[in-house]
Amino acid sequence: MPRRQFSCTRSKLSEEARIVEVGPRDGLQNEKNTISLGTKLELIRRLANTGVRDIEAGSFVSPKWVPQMADSAEVLNNLLGHPPAPGHHISYNFLVPNLKGLQKFLNTSDMTASQPTKGSDSIPTHPSSSKKSPEWPTSNTSTEDPNEMPSRQDGQANNTNRASDPPAENTSTQDANEMPSRTPGSEKGTLKTAFSTEVSVFAAATEAFSKANTNCTIAESLERFKPILSLAKSKNIRVRGYVSVALGCPYEGPNVDPHKVAEVTATLLEMGADEVSVADTTGMGTAPRTRELLKALSAAGIVNQDLALHFHDTYGQALVNTVVGLEYGIRTFDSSVGGLGGCPYSKGATGNVATEDLVYCLHSLGVRTGVDAHKMAEIGGWISRELGRPNDSRAGKAVLARLSS
Repeated sequence: MPRRQFSCTRSKLSEEARIVEVGPRDGLQNEKNTISLGTKLELIRRLANTGVRDIEAGSFVSPKWVPQMADSAEVLNNLLGHPPAPGHHISYNFLVPNLKGLQKFLNTSDMTASQPTKGSDSIPTHPSSSKKSPEWPTSNTSTEDPNEMPSRQDGQANNTNRASDPPAENTSTQDANEMPSRTPGSEKGTLKTAFSTEVSVFAAATEAFSKANTNCTIAESLERFKPILSLAKSKNIRVRGYVSVALGCPYEGPNVDPHKVAEVTATLLEMGADEVSVADTTGMGTAPRTRELLKALSAAGIVNQDLALHFHDTYGQALVNTVVGLEYGIRTFDSSVGGLGGCPYSKGATGNVATEDLVYCLHSLGVRTGVDAHKMAEIGGWISRELGRPNDSRAGKAVLARLSS
């Protein structure tokens, strides 16, 4: 009797997916209590040894708006001078909300490059981009932080946070070192070092969110990004774009226009962004609306290789939406160890989908990630204890319970 085939069989999904770990930046930025530099560096070091190849490490934003990220220059300095040595290439990403933030990033990199490097053969080189950067004006007036959720109207920083999804058990037998650092074909240039640094910018899919978060319209925010992209590409620095509230806005509700999301995404790519992560910031996304969004992105001429998906698990739909993305051909997903992160402006919201849960889900479908889920679960338990918060990762807690039995 011939074997029956279903829409989500292992044979169909048996390939590789890339995970972008956002815990050290997106996950920690809203924590109430100050987190020490040592804890942040230790978190990054541990994550680097799980097989993850892309890590959000910090944010060059004003400490006035995001005090938790005030030591990002020190994080970058330590990574450049004393990089983890996991045996595979890693890209460390830093958010730069405006030209001033990018200049701080560059100044820190230049200062560290002039000093002797310890623990690595050389200072990292930035992957070059095959895309040409148009000549754009170099003015930038943005002083706001376009992070995850908008800054409060009264100017208060985001100081609350909730953990989200659970860590996941590893059923993969694949060699983590066989995983590419990004989707095949998108890596630019020849890697001569063990790691590289990148930058990212954030845009929004709704006018209300954009105005609340950056005090400007969507069009104005995109205009401000032009000199950032131009300068970054002139220095062969890879740039990642984000489009927030793509599947639900705390001000305009769940029905965000997917064509507007596609328009903003396409604009970022046309500016020179190497990849755009489309984010369900509030966790309002559902499977049907995720499918509708992906169709709109495809209709706009955006290829899957230029996209990543970023889900929050507020309503428990993050993994469901991930599978929809997989079926549609997306192979890059953002997640945060232990589900760190949160939506302080959406009542009942939780954080990013937990890396542990995402890995468990992908491995169960036969999709290779190169990530050791046992190590990831242990990190989820460790960082939860460090922060004095419960470990909200269901799969991670299950793995830890089994390991301790």
